[in-house]
Amino acid sequence: MKPTVEEIGTLLALKRHERPEEGYFDDFLREFHQRRRAEEAQQRGLAGWWRKASAWFSDLGGSKWAYAGGLAYATIVAIAMTVPRGQEVVPAATTPVSHEVKSIEPAAVEQLDALDLRPSTQGRTGEQEF
Repeated sequence: MKPTVEEIGTLLALKRHERPEEGYFDDFLREFHQRRRAEEAQQRGLAGWWRKASAWFSDLGGSKWAYAGGLAYATIVAIAMTVPRGQEVVPAATTPVSHEVKSIEPAAVEQLDALDLRPSTQGRTGEQEF
């Protein structure tokens, strides 16, 4: 049954004069923040993680067993790959290498000093030759 326009008008006329008690909005805000802090405290830590995981698995329906099996398989493979086996690792044998460091002769530097590196303008197209 739909209310008529007249019924809505009388209801609004009655509600127009209603006011919440003094401090209602301040108390509401404080209580809201307290509830939010309590919810955040419950969501942190291992208990919150466990609650989220159990809610996620309960929402999955029939496919949760496939996800759980895949997660168990991945966990077993990860453990098997990270746990060291009983085999001992034998280091490779080292062989001595003989090498000799030869010093560079300073004669090459003296040859560079003897070169004439001044620019000249004797090029055919106006380029400088070095």
